[in-house]
Amino acid sequence: MNSWDEVRTAFQVARMGTVSGAAEVLGVHHATVIRHVDALEARLGVKLFQRHARGYTATEAGQDLLRVAQATDDQFHQLAGRIKGRGNEVSGDLVVTSLIDLSSRMVPVLVAFQKAYPDVVVRYLTGERLFRLEYGEAHVAIRAGTVPDQPDNVVQEFRHHRVALFATTDYIAEHGRPNGVKSFGDHRFVAHDADNSRAPFERWLRQNVPASSIKFRSSDTRAQREAILDGAGIGFLPAFEAQNHPELVEVHPEQEGWSGPLWLVTHVDLHRTTKVQTFLNFVKEAAKDWVE
Repeated sequence: MNSWDEVRTAFQVARMGTVSGAAEVLGVHHATVIRHVDALEARLGVKLFQRHARGYTATEAGQDLLRVAQATDDQFHQLAGRIKGRGNEVSGDLVVTSLIDLSSRMVPVLVAFQKAYPDVVVRYLTGERLFRLEYGEAHVAIRAGTVPDQPDNVVQEFRHHRVALFATTDYIAEHGRPNGVKSFGDHRFVAHDADNSRAPFERWLRQNVPASSIKFRSSDTRAQREAILDGAGIGFLPAFEAQNHPELVEVHPEQEGWSGPLWLVTHVDLHRTTKVQTFLNFVKEAAKDWVE
């Protein structure tokens, strides 16, 4: 690779989605952007973007380049800040990832952080896959379950995440309340659509609830929550979510392994940067008011 300029240009095209947007960010003519992208694709021998009427969309190879370039760009800006005596700035993209179940708690924190630091652009990514910090996919990850063991990550215990089995009072009025595991076959359940879910409480459910009793399945935990609230059946919810719905009743004693710690995870290369440290301190302080 001979030219960082070409990589940086492609990174901005992927980030902005258009040649004109990238040109404006970089302060160059749009023809320069096109020339850099074409040269980089020729050098690598792959297409980095799909061209269409609305702009440019990164291919799988382009996404790989974007992740590496994002991490490199972050590290370069931190270095430049230290060299120029501007290392205390909190600005630019802040990428945070967590389980979607935590979004109702994390969004207010992220909004408050952005208001406190208006030069920050918050990007909040949710999903079941593990975003790879070593590729710059996120600055901070909030993960549940066993302690993360990916190399070169800094891991801090954060909060306790309690989940339990709930049903609505309407469901109980119609179907009764389960009387232990032996009665599960007489009830209706809401669960994840994947039989191989990594969540320990989902594995427990698959081991103790007959498949024929799982009447509503979805890969979207928000859809599962709405189904439980609409009376489709019994299902797992974070305890803090249930506190907002007085019609929900906890219907089974909590079992070992259902609940567990949340972890704050950062990559060692970015952990000590001012932006990441500022956010970590901010979210820890905000979480003191969370009810488990």
